[in-house]
Amino acid sequence: MRQMLIALAATAGFTAAAFAQPPRDARPLSEILATIEASGDVAYFDEVEWDSDGYWEIEYYRADGGKVKIDVDPVSGETRR
Repeated sequence: MRQMLIALAATAGFTAAAFAQPPRDARPLSEILATIEASGDVAYFDEVEWDSDGYWEIEYYRADGGKVKIDVDPVSGETRR
């Protein structure tokens, strides 16, 4: 019985994280990506995903081939490295 409760608790936590979404006052993702792209050093975006810790996880490649991974606050648009 105890193992079943542990499994249910773990599943509930995973499910909540899977459906987490940006807050209502978040900037549109397109605006955040456009701001990053405007830096002029973005060749292409590789991956963008919402993380349950409350940030957009964004990976992109620079024009020189370097890979960049950043977390961006959805409300302020500020980068957290």
